[in-house]
Amino acid sequence: MGDSPAVVAPRLRFDGWIAGLGTSSGTRIVLGRWQRSPFGRFSDVMLERADGERFLLAPTPETAGFISGTYTFDAVRVTPVDVRVADGTWTVAAGPLDLCFTTGRRGPLGLLLCAVPGFLARRPGWSALTDRPAGVLLPGVRTRGSAGAGRREWYGARDLRPVSAASAAWEGQDLGELAPVEPPVRFGFGSVPARPAVTRVTTTVELGPA
Repeated sequence: MGDSPAVVAPRLRFDGWIAGLGTSSGTRIVLGRWQRSPFGRFSDVMLERADGERFLLAPTPETAGFISGTYTFDAVRVTPVDVRVADGTWTVAAGPLDLCFTTGRRGPLGLLLCAVPGFLARRPGWSALTDRPAGVLLPGVRTRGSAGAGRREWYGARDLRPVSAASAAWEGQDLGELAPVEPPVRFGFGSVPARPAVTRVTTTVELGPA
């Protein structure tokens, strides 16, 4: 008998934006706003407090299960995550978190990323090629790596805008002023840029063994 055909692992694609910012209290926040995904349009929040406790806020049990199976958290809460964007201002209401931030003008890297065609950003090979340069330009950032449950991920960036101002509260307590994402967040194999920013990205997730 001949060799069995190779099994191709399913791949899921998410198109949207990832915002990463820190606060002077030591809390770091990563917001995902997904305009197209296998779960439809949704948003989620990953938050790491100064003491290292990591939270996931996701809108449905399905999205919470998928994200917590891909990344690592100490607590998961299923709660509505409402994100509104108008004139460069993002307003987020997600259970215990209230967040508002404003984006500024693109810098040289943002302008360069805008020139990346969508079809190229969606290819894992492109993300593999950009992994090392991304780590040099933005220490701590990775564009490919291994995730939970035997999954693999690739990130293809297509835009980058700085976050110029922010305010946030957790369970009604002010989290302080805008600050760098330091130390890096520890949800997965890489972090967001240390300088607060919003990145347009295509994320490809290859599922592991069933």
